[in-house]
Amino acid sequence: MALTGEQDGPPLLAPGGLMPLLHRIRGALPVDIDPALLLGARAGAMGLTRRGRTSTGGATRLLRAADGWCAVTLARPDDLDLVPAILGRADVHAPWDDLATAARTTKARELATRIRMFGVPAAALPTGPGAPADTPYRTSRIAAPAKDPKLEGALVVDLSSLWAGPLCAHLLGRAGARVVKVESTRRPDGARAGNRRFYDWLHAGHESVAVDFTTAEGRAALAELVGEADIVIEASRPRALAQLGLAVERLDHRAGKVWVAITGYGRGHPDRVAFGDDAAVAGGLVARSDHGPVFCGDAIADPLTGLVAALGAFTSLARGGGELIDVSMREVAAAFAGTAPDTEHGPHPVRRDGGTGWTVTCPRLARTQQILPPRPPEATGPAAESGADNALIRVRPAPR
Repeated sequence: MALTGEQDGPPLLAPGGLMPLLHRIRGALPVDIDPALLLGARAGAMGLTRRGRTSTGGATRLLRAADGWCAVTLARPDDLDLVPAILGRADVHAPWDDLATAARTTKARELATRIRMFGVPAAALPTGPGAPADTPYRTSRIAAPAKDPKLEGALVVDLSSLWAGPLCAHLLGRAGARVVKVESTRRPDGARAGNRRFYDWLHAGHESVAVDFTTAEGRAALAELVGEADIVIEASRPRALAQLGLAVERLDHRAGKVWVAITGYGRGHPDRVAFGDDAAVAGGLVARSDHGPVFCGDAIADPLTGLVAALGAFTSLARGGGELIDVSMREVAAAFAGTAPDTEHGPHPVRRDGGTGWTVTCPRLARTQQILPPRPPEATGPAAESGADNALIRVRPAPR
């Protein structure tokens, strides 16, 4: 709650269906999780708080459009540089202010479509709730199932970066898998330059391999490692993997392999980029104050997607694997937004606690709880430096 609401207003409860679905997923996982810690880990590590229609991290904003709302993310330097082209004028001195002005006379979907043409993440907030999916991911067969595959000691090759994919790898590692993080020597995981406490929490205990993807030797090493993997996690555009010779549909996979593919909008929309906050808006996962929609949590589609991706991998392995798990951040957000709330458990009044804090009361349980800031995660140790295990692994997994 501390991460949702107006910056100068009370914390808001998450959309009604989020927590019930989250707890159902928790019960289906083979490892115990703390949902509040998973969703608030980055904010806890960085000391972030709610900011209304500006994301907790500051890179995404909800802009009022002519007929609704549009989320825009300017997280990268290139995104800011593209604002003049998006607006069709050179005299842009305050990118956010100028975007907000243009948005007010443009329909939300039209604005999002134009912005996405330049490779900048943007999403119109749906005007109504969508229908929740039976499962917030899609599966397809890529190999025959294996007989009774084991997660304990299974080799997970993690090609992803930032948050969602690494969280999936983190949960698989906690369940007993051996995780090898693979990075490009020329473009390592950008999260390494972020909050170290958060990065260590995600990657502690994982081995690290750094490969030069631009060389034939590097691509061969990568292909060998991926070929040996029991589970692959990637969050790349399909075209990028195809250029490395790793198009999932063109590889010969041994029985039981599980391939987890995380994208913003699913493999059917390979060129649509998304970050956690704008993907949440695309799925309708927002809270609402008296003044309009506000961001729910901190880039909430990221941790929810990591959690769902892990569930997909666990579930696939339990039935023999041999599957591609296609996880769309937007669809994950939509599943949580569209799940029916627990109508027997509310409303929950939020009040000042007499000082600068807030309390929430549950009439059903006759209990009042102080609303606490997100807790920082505790890593089990430091994450390995990029390429620290190149010599040890040498592309060949250790015997299992």
